[in-house]
Amino acid sequence: DANVPLVTVNRPANEKGATAHVGEDNYKMGNLVGQEAVKLLGGKGQATGKILELMGSGGNNNTLNRSKGFHDAFEGENVEIVQSSYCDFNRAKAVAAAQDLLLANPDVKLIYAHNDDMAIGGMQVAEKNGMKDVFVCGVDGLMEAVQNIQDGKYSVTTMNDPQLQGQESVMVAIQICNGEQVESFVDVGTTLITKENAEDYITDQMFATQVKEFK
Repeated sequence: DANVPLVTVNRPANEKGATAHVGEDNYKMGNLVGQEAVKLLGGKGQATGKILELMGSGGNNNTLNRSKGFHDAFEGENVEIVQSSYCDFNRAKAVAAAQDLLLANPDVKLIYAHNDDMAIGGMQVAEKNGMKDVFVCGVDGLMEAVQNIQDGKYSVTTMNDPQLQGQESVMVAIQICNGEQVESFVDVGTTLITKENAEDYITDQMFATQVKEFK
């Protein structure tokens, strides 16, 4: 109302009014992980098995887009996706949900969560239940997940780079202050992290990053 420019970062506002949003394409992140999950479950046109999807927060843009992107990757595949209740991107809540759902669905072949924190919680429950062959997939590039990928315990994540988002948001703010036009959505891009490249992103940071100064 005061005509002050607003820049949102990582999670877009549900209401309109922001001058710009800086972040990743959450549909793309979910879809990229989904495409890798298809490969893990047998390949395009041959993927089979039951998937446990650990949900983020109700009404959250990231939850909706990460879920839709993942589901769209399995169009035409012979899989069953069992969704949890909303776990609010929280590991403890994901653990509680996974305990019940994995007990009821011991034939789950892959766990997908809307962030790595929940996926790691699901992985821990699967391990405790002796389900050692379950693939685990998440989103965000949490360093704990990247390390588990390198160790062979975790399958794939996709980068949701907070350092790069922070850097780019400052650049966008400077452009706005200089009276320049900016895009309404500034996509900083994302990268899949798998066993093949996990070592390239291991640092002492909390999340994997493409910002060279943080390497």
